[in-house]
Amino acid sequence: MSKPRAVYLQSGGPTAVLNASAQGAIETARQRGLSMYGAFDGLAGLLDGRLCDIDAVSDEAIAQLAFMPGGSFGVSRRMIGSFAEAGDDWRRLREVLARHDIHYLLVNGGNGSLGCAERLAEFERHMGYPLKVVGIPKTIDNDLVGTDNSPGYGSSAKFLASAMREVGLDMTSMGWGRVFIMETMGRHTGWLAAACAAAARNEREAPHLLLLPEVAFDAERFLAAVDDRLARFGQCAIAVAEGITDADGRFVAEAKKSEVYGHEQLGGAGHWIAQLLLRERGISAHVAQVDYLQRAGGHLGSSMDVRQAYIMGERAVEWLLAGKSGVMAGIKRIQDHPYCWDVVEVPLSEVGDQEKRLPPEFIGADGFSVTPAFLDYVRPLMEGERIPPFKDGLPDYRPIAWPKV
Repeated sequence: MSKPRAVYLQSGGPTAVLNASAQGAIETARQRGLSMYGAFDGLAGLLDGRLCDIDAVSDEAIAQLAFMPGGSFGVSRRMIGSFAEAGDDWRRLREVLARHDIHYLLVNGGNGSLGCAERLAEFERHMGYPLKVVGIPKTIDNDLVGTDNSPGYGSSAKFLASAMREVGLDMTSMGWGRVFIMETMGRHTGWLAAACAAAARNEREAPHLLLLPEVAFDAERFLAAVDDRLARFGQCAIAVAEGITDADGRFVAEAKKSEVYGHEQLGGAGHWIAQLLLRERGISAHVAQVDYLQRAGGHLGSSMDVRQAYIMGERAVEWLLAGKSGVMAGIKRIQDHPYCWDVVEVPLSEVGDQEKRLPPEFIGADGFSVTPAFLDYVRPLMEGERIPPFKDGLPDYRPIAWPKV
């Protein structure tokens, strides 16, 4: 009798630990007798029937996923609407699943992807084809509801805070009057920009100001704050989220809306702030738009992040085989000191297409800082170093050649 078969896919933007979730799912499937296929390029590949045979890949190769950033199977922003909206996609998907005798689906993604997984959890009701669906959380933005934190965030937070601490030392060595702006991702939430605050051990150290989407940007208050930091510390390092808005809720820097994914394609908030400083204060600021670097930096990943990502994939497979569907593996924080957490079932209906913003208790009273409660929250997520193998002085990442079905 043939083994039951699942298909695993990665959806949305990659992270430094996305492949660790794949490793957790694959190794658990092998231990539990579940055959595993992978979909190339997320839901786009699944709909096209572009699949790979994970079972044909060696255990040694699968173990390499623990160290590899990015999405080993390829990702896409392709989504599937409801049955009423996208009936043709549903029928196409049924044909692919039936052709390969697939009755289990693992969706490893963020808000939009898990919203799609929620819809597909109704697949059997609409299509008469048995399909169990479980979600695996993933996003550097850390904006998934239903989970204390999202795998991927801890490593990005570690990267950003490390870079900010090093920049702070560079600025100090260069003398007085320096202004540096680091623009992080964060379309509607400030989790990534806030993480930069972990770099500072006292108020003199970078970053000196945080600009968060949760706090409306006020130019006069901001300029006064820069004046104050320059007067007191001789320098001002600023972390700004790409999605900061004015008092009317408009992005200060917005390009055109994505026709593919429906999200605003942002970028340029840092340069916008720099132009404001030049125009109003005659200050020339250095700007770094971190962009892909903050999610691709696998050379200094958080070992806690890797562990959590792996366990999310592991638990998702266990739940599928237990007959569960329509749920996501979520992280429940039990305490900060010492850090303790557990895995909980979260209904996909509570997760998909929603966003978790920085709560008020994590934002400083001045609107330019975070509270000790946020630092207690973020520091455990950055703990431990996941160092990949190195060769010739560089990370020795070895992409897997997945055999096509």
